[in-house]
Amino acid sequence: MTQGKDLRIVFMGTPDFAVASLQKLVENGYNVVGVITAPDRPAGRGKQLAESAVKKYAVANSLKVLQPEKLKNPEFLAELEALNADLQVVVAFRMLPEVVWAMPRLGTFNLHGSLLPQYRGAAPLNWAVINGETKTGVTTFLLDHEIDTGKILFKKEIDIWENDTVGTIHDSLMEIGAGLVVETVDALASGDYKAIPQEELAGETEIKHAPKIFKDDCKIDWSKDVESVRNLIRGLSPYPAAWTTLVHEKSGQEISAKMFFVMHADGKTTKPGSIETDGKNYLKVACGDGWLQITDIQLAGKKRMKTNDFLRGFQQIGEYRFQ
Repeated sequence: MTQGKDLRIVFMGTPDFAVASLQKLVENGYNVVGVITAPDRPAGRGKQLAESAVKKYAVANSLKVLQPEKLKNPEFLAELEALNADLQVVVAFRMLPEVVWAMPRLGTFNLHGSLLPQYRGAAPLNWAVINGETKTGVTTFLLDHEIDTGKILFKKEIDIWENDTVGTIHDSLMEIGAGLVVETVDALASGDYKAIPQEELAGETEIKHAPKIFKDDCKIDWSKDVESVRNLIRGLSPYPAAWTTLVHEKSGQEISAKMFFVMHADGKTTKPGSIETDGKNYLKVACGDGWLQITDIQLAGKKRMKTNDFLRGFQQIGEYRFQ
């Protein structure tokens, strides 16, 4: 019986989330014959070319790296075919054309950060938290023509706790997903698996989606209920971060601010966006049906701070409101 370690594997991925899976394969002796990742891009103030997290790991471990601009480029396809892969593994990469995902004899599988068929799309971790879900997980599935719709192989589920952020969920699923990738490779090698169409799992359940998040999606609407606001902030922390505007009550001066964590707080009903503070230790803001206490905040052009540090440097906060 064929073992997972007998396979010639091509790995495709770009960010830190993908590195854990690649590392798990390499450190456990799997034969990764090539790594496909994004081209180097200008980054930072100096616009220096930056390598993806996956490329850095691959180079450090002497793995062959390909960085195609276009996945249908004939030269790239020839190089990919020359790797003679039995299986391709995709973790946090871009959409693949059929000529790529259909190339290996065992096909191509993807690790997705949700319990498919729920939360198909680019930002599954964010939307699960924003929508107040209490469970999420990772799924491996075989690539097909439509994005995130292929037959499901395996799943692992975790709880989303009250104080989890997308950052803590990301770190948990990154490690759990790495283990699931190895498990899936072994199952595909041995043939010991059942690929289940997503339609069978969906049944009559409404499918929730996870589209790419844009700046407008991150703006806080303080008139919404406390839980909705809190979930939005948790679901965007630490990145891309929920944001709001501080408005001076008299001058109308506006300052943009990001929020990273808030807690439930008590207070009398008042206009959403109103601020209450002792100027030293706490900063509360009114929502549509209650109050939240801000614990981590960042003004535009400044670094992220705990509220007590922020208040020491911004003593006129009582003259502002959130809009």
